[in-house]
Amino acid sequence: MKKLLNYLSILLLIFVLAGCGADQQNNNAGKHTTKSNGFPITITDGVGNKLTIKNKPKRIVSLIPSNTETAFALGLDKAIVGVSDNDNYPEQVKNKTKVGGKDINIEKVISLKPDVVLATASDAHNSQEGLKQLEDNGIKVVVVNDATSFTDVYKSIEMIGKVTGTREKAEDIIDGMKSKVANIKEEASKIAKDHPQKVWIEVSAPPNIYTTGTGTFMNEMVNLLGAKNIADDKAGWIPFSEEAAVKANPNVIVLTYGYYVKDAVNQVVKRKGWQEVSAVKNKRVYNVDSDEVSRPGPRLADGLQEMAKAIYPDNFK
Repeated sequence: MKKLLNYLSILLLIFVLAGCGADQQNNNAGKHTTKSNGFPITITDGVGNKLTIKNKPKRIVSLIPSNTETAFALGLDKAIVGVSDNDNYPEQVKNKTKVGGKDINIEKVISLKPDVVLATASDAHNSQEGLKQLEDNGIKVVVVNDATSFTDVYKSIEMIGKVTGTREKAEDIIDGMKSKVANIKEEASKIAKDHPQKVWIEVSAPPNIYTTGTGTFMNEMVNLLGAKNIADDKAGWIPFSEEAAVKANPNVIVLTYGYYVKDAVNQVVKRKGWQEVSAVKNKRVYNVDSDEVSRPGPRLADGLQEMAKAIYPDNFK
């Protein structure tokens, strides 16, 4: 009997230890899950604000088209409950609640009960009071950095991926963009040596002609393609005279407003005083999608592809 009791005691001890081991495994599994999801996280946003997000956001409002495109590319369709009036891509944005354009309807945003609002640095200074109101209602406001280069865009996508728990997907998107850019650049470099091109980019038509200089995506694209932007001695979005554009005699003219100006290419071809411009004489006037070449989001690499087709149409088809 004494031996039997000792045996039973040993069995009981084994069961207790086994149970403790299982509990420890479950606890470790729970810790692993939390860690793999990446939450809670602490970030410094695009205007230097440090904030902590405890859980993966289930409801997101985006206040600018570039952030919206990125969020959709990250597979967050179901989590996006509100977008700006200016959003036009992807098609699903038509089914999302609109929260305003330049002036955001703060009350509507609050009514959507988002966990996170994706704002932008360029508008944050003008919307401090409204963003503060969102924060006072317990909503995390993530101000995404302004982007004027491909490198800046990669940082924006990385930040949005981090705060929405889609970091791996963000890395995939960035890697895909970098690979596409590198391939296009390499192909263009082979052509540019023998066929140097001068490019005129027109973002608005006469009488108020505007073009793009340094510090813009389109200027960076032209440089990546081994060509020369005739306005690269100026910065930003700049007014330009017809006389100066004609005098520069570009080989290629790229328009970005064909989506709202009817027959834009033909209007340039028939423009008085431009008949001796190389691009006009050789019918090398093209229209590209404005959003793809100017919006800081995942489609920017596609914009580079379109720019390459315009500058080197025989090589990029």
